[in-house]
Amino acid sequence: MCDFRGDSGQRASADAGFSLVEVLIASLILTTGLLTLAQLFTISTRSNLTARATTYASILAEQKLEELRGLTWGFDLFGFPLSDTASDTASPDSETTGGTGLSPSPAATLREDTAGWVDYVDQFGHTLGGGADRPTDAIYIRRWSVTPHPVDPSNVLVLQVLVFRIQDRYGIDGSMGRLTHGARLATVKVRKAR
Repeated sequence: MCDFRGDSGQRASADAGFSLVEVLIASLILTTGLLTLAQLFTISTRSNLTARATTYASILAEQKLEELRGLTWGFDLFGFPLSDTASDTASPDSETTGGTGLSPSPAATLREDTAGWVDYVDQFGHTLGGGADRPTDAIYIRRWSVTPHPVDPSNVLVLQVLVFRIQDRYGIDGSMGRLTHGARLATVKVRKAR
């Protein structure tokens, strides 16, 4: 312990408080820690938003896949094939006629909006209908394809559904970007006897 006596005769000791250098170092360490936590919070928030969008796209894809799997694809009582090729799966009202049903789709239905194999979904999950023109309040694009399986094309179909957010797939200038926040599901549908 140091003992200094100044003009007033009081003792000054090294244990009396923090020096300015110590306070600056402690402030620097605290600031660095707070900045790191802020960055982690930002990364965590972004990851949660990405996971939410991807999960929502997966749910929308699963809904469409279940709708397609629910269409008639079997045999009647006499053994003749039954195929629903008329249900309008792109309509928000699930109309029973005027659509493509389980008809084989054109080759590019997963790459471009093809009437009969595309519909649009708003932010609340409501189907807005299909067609080549996107409604202004559409958030997600849902495309699907129906392809006969090469091994047994008359009895086996491959169903694929692709869902993605419009803003993530198409830039402001209309250019196509990498697929993010999307989902792609596939299944096989086999013709069964009733």
